Amino acid sequence: MKKYLVILLAAVAVSSTSFAQFRIGPKLGANLGKIDGSGFSEKYTLGYHLGGFMEIPLGKKWGLQPELLWNQINADTVTGFKRIYTDLQNQDLKNPQLNYLSIPLLLTYKPAKVLSLQAGPQFGILLNKDKSLVANGKDAFKSGDLSMLFGAQLNILRVRVYGRYAIGLNDISDITTSNKWKTSGFQLGVGIAL
Repeated sequence: MKKYLVILLAAVAVSSTSFAQFRIGPKLGANLGKIDGSGFSEKYTLGYHLGGFMEIPLGKKWGLQPELLWNQINADTVTGFKRIYTDLQNQDLKNPQLNYLSIPLLLTYKPAKVLSLQAGPQFGILLNKDKSLVANGKDAFKSGDLSMLFGAQLNILRVRVYGRYAIGLNDISDITTSNKWKTSGFQLGVGIAL
């Protein structure tokens, strides 16, 4: 996490000549996410995200867009989940809902004034405090998730309409098995640059 703050501060320092042009704003949207791994359904489940963003220009076509989001990922388990994960026999095995404080750091390229292409890492800190698998399963899930985001954003005056694909890079399972769990999903949303 400290590494991301250092990168953000360095980017702000480098872009100090165009710092007067930076913008901040709120954003919200929908997540279509899932957990890939043994015991989870292959279908995407609806969640949502909300938070804020900052646009930092790094020239005419390039920029940096750090964000701070509350991010919800819902998943469906399959019928044989208890047979696969015997460590969780006494857990309530309904569908998990994971709430993350997500910190994306996106590099932005603008091939046109109204279009931005974006890519970059996203680090998520698991916020749930419940001990059952229903609302998180701290016993089942690790406290952090590292993802890569790829997407595009339409810039219509001060309105930002975006779509992204997120792919998890690390195993979020905290159960002692060889099965790995990774998040993946789509984000669709809208923001306002103030």
